[in-house]
Amino acid sequence: MAGPTTAQRGAAGRADTPARPPHIGPVKRRIGRRTLLILIGVAAALLTAFTLWVLYGSSWLRVERVSTTGVDVLTREEVEAVAAVPLGAPLIAVDTDAIEARLRQKLPRIDSVDVVRSWPHGIGLKVTERRPVLLVEKGAKFIEVDAAGVRFATVDRAPEGVPLLELKPDRSASLRRFGTGRLLREAVQVAGELPGGIARDTEAVRVTSYDAISLRLTRDRQVTWGSSEDGPVKARVLAALMKAVPKAGHFDVSAPTAPAASAS
Repeated sequence: MAGPTTAQRGAAGRADTPARPPHIGPVKRRIGRRTLLILIGVAAALLTAFTLWVLYGSSWLRVERVSTTGVDVLTREEVEAVAAVPLGAPLIAVDTDAIEARLRQKLPRIDSVDVVRSWPHGIGLKVTERRPVLLVEKGAKFIEVDAAGVRFATVDRAPEGVPLLELKPDRSASLRRFGTGRLLREAVQVAGELPGGIARDTEAVRVTSYDAISLRLTRDRQVTWGSSEDGPVKARVLAALMKAVPKAGHFDVSAPTAPAASAS
């Protein structure tokens, strides 16, 4: 019997070959990418709307409490009263800069304050108070002065361990040149550079001119300091001198390279 003809074999081979998928043209590809971009955009918009609702519209992230740290003389109650944090407001909407400005303006004892959001429901007030290094007597009260020369509070009682300023300038060229304001700053600088132990023993800083500053210590001891220049060096020399001659009544560090101590 004769085999299949060439035409028959070709037809059979074509029948066994799998059909090719229809060709996807460039127009359909562009439509697919456009649809994908639209879906991504819609998802992003929905996510943004949900995030905004969570932050501003929902009850999930609202201010429920205020915490205050770092206070010593001030109380938490008075700091939080001045801060006036809006309880119940969206946490994200609280104006922390305005709270900080209000605290610094109304409570000058505050040197710095950080107002921070404590998610999900809190506002934290981290306070740093000014520390007095000198007291200026005013009638029966005392004005506290910090290391920057800022007069920040008036108190009825002198804080323990803070020296009194005795500003009694001579009628001299030094006073005419520098003025009492500059002399006060010089005294503040000296007081701020005293080591802890000496600072606690200092009862008064006396200023009669720019280069005539002296200290009155406990137990009737006196220190001739001179000007405020080389303050850290003078402080170290004074500490060493007081340790070397503990019973001396007068110390002179106005020339720190040639200090002296005497009985009176």
